[in-house]
Amino acid sequence: MEHVSAVPVPQPRARTAAAPGAAGSRRSLAAGLLLGAAGATVVLLASGQTWAEGTAAVGGGSLPLTADGQDVTGLPAALAIVGLAALVAVFAVRSGGRLVVACLLALSGLGAGLSACLGASDSAALDEKAAQTTGDTSATIQALSHTAWPYVTAAGGLLILLAGLLALRYGKLWPSMSGRYERAGTSRPRRGARTAPDPDRPEDLWKALDRGEDPTREG
Repeated sequence: MEHVSAVPVPQPRARTAAAPGAAGSRRSLAAGLLLGAAGATVVLLASGQTWAEGTAAVGGGSLPLTADGQDVTGLPAALAIVGLAALVAVFAVRSGGRLVVACLLALSGLGAGLSACLGASDSAALDEKAAQTTGDTSATIQALSHTAWPYVTAAGGLLILLAGLLALRYGKLWPSMSGRYERAGTSRPRRGARTAPDPDRPEDLWKALDRGEDPTREG
């Protein structure tokens, strides 16, 4: 009986799974960009809506007045713009600078949310409008009511805050624009001129021949 040797059959290699760190970095990057951009958009739009409504007494009648978020407080919109700038700057800095910018992003969202909540029950803006409209500095607003837009603004600030927290947690894994631009914009250093091979060193002559150079030619 012939002897049959067992030859191992090569098995297909299993595909290497993607590094969990890289996948988490991509997910956090996408989430941070989405949350930051969406939050700033919500704050800017909602702060331009009507936050408070009421009536002012004028000549025995009443005049309806409204106040939008910018009349009540311009802080949420200003902080939303700061948050957008910080969101872009996160990718333009590295290491410690990225940590500082991420903190600024988170604080912008926190400040926008808190200032919106504080302005949700504000009546000073409408009282000022009533005084300007009637010409009576002691005029006040009657039948005062507030809308839900301040809380929508606060929700936008919360989204910016979450983007900042993601940048603080995962920002060190995110790519940087500056490194790519430096590689693209910085010219590579030119190699210095090759020195002529030393005829007393056979290895230099062989290296010159391998490069296709004439070792007898003066450099």
